[in-house]
Amino acid sequence: MKKIFTHKLVLLLLLSSVVIYAGGGTRNGTGGAAQLLIPVGARGIGLGGSDLSSMKGIEALYWNPAGISRVDNGVEATFSRMSYLADIGVNYGAVSFQLADIGVVAVSLKSLAVGDINVTTIQNPDGTGQTYAPQLMTAGITYARNLSDRISVGITGNLISEKLGLVSSTGIAFNIGVMYTGLGGFDGLSFAIVMKNIGPQIKFNGSGLNVLGSANGYHRPSQYYTIDAAAYELPSSLELGLAYTPIVTENNMLSISTTFQNNNFSGDQYKLGAEYTFNNLFSLRGGYTLAPEYDDEEFIYGLTAGFGINYEIEGLKVRFDYAYRDVDYFDSNHTFALTFGL
Repeated sequence: MKKIFTHKLVLLLLLSSVVIYAGGGTRNGTGGAAQLLIPVGARGIGLGGSDLSSMKGIEALYWNPAGISRVDNGVEATFSRMSYLADIGVNYGAVSFQLADIGVVAVSLKSLAVGDINVTTIQNPDGTGQTYAPQLMTAGITYARNLSDRISVGITGNLISEKLGLVSSTGIAFNIGVMYTGLGGFDGLSFAIVMKNIGPQIKFNGSGLNVLGSANGYHRPSQYYTIDAAAYELPSSLELGLAYTPIVTENNMLSISTTFQNNNFSGDQYKLGAEYTFNNLFSLRGGYTLAPEYDDEEFIYGLTAGFGINYEIEGLKVRFDYAYRDVDYFDSNHTFALTFGL
């Protein structure tokens, strides 16, 4: 019965993906909630986002929610900071709990530190002397479980909040993932399907959309009317991942991963990554993203690299990860992450 349910779930994801799977290159820049596209997690960034199918534990939360069901600890927590574009900082934190046979539950919060922006108007294009600080946050709750020793599923519900001056918007989005290990009977070969940012349209509201107007030729005082902002769609994507971890030696492990990502508002991406781990203590990572539908000056990301260090102190597992991402026209991204497990 469980196998029938699993097959139906995978089929449903494949059928649902038809709605998303369409060339999005002609719609560049027409979606909203771009904060959902900012990655978190130093290990995943170091691999170029290529590892959807073998990443496990809380570090898999952003990339594939199914991966958190393959946790080695009862409780895990992670905190990271990334220096993003134009001096924007990305702060992220998450905690997961293993609930016996029920599965794994996790909560997460991502926020952007944009800084102060000068308020400008038509009359004062150089600024009014006032400033505002945009507030962009994504709060998520995730549930995942293992359907068998090879199949895992997970779903994340995200609350999206964006406040820009006197206007704001709130919406919801869902990520759904399936992970299958031992593909084709080969140990170390795994496959994953992930659908991200599926949800209803969002629109901005607030007093910032009030405009003072007057009716010429009528004996009526000026009054405010509200502009009805157009709703925008979420930047949804369908991702297919494949990873292989061959057994090299007892103390040496190599993992190779690749992902195809189709976006509804931008061109397709192909991601490649590799990770070498020595004695489960030290890891080196590298990745690269190909975007053939973009012109050379349109896609600004490419090479990624990173490392990780594992350590255990009286039952407390501690891991430090660092990731580097090369960026054209801006300073490179640097991500630092600290993860704890009990």
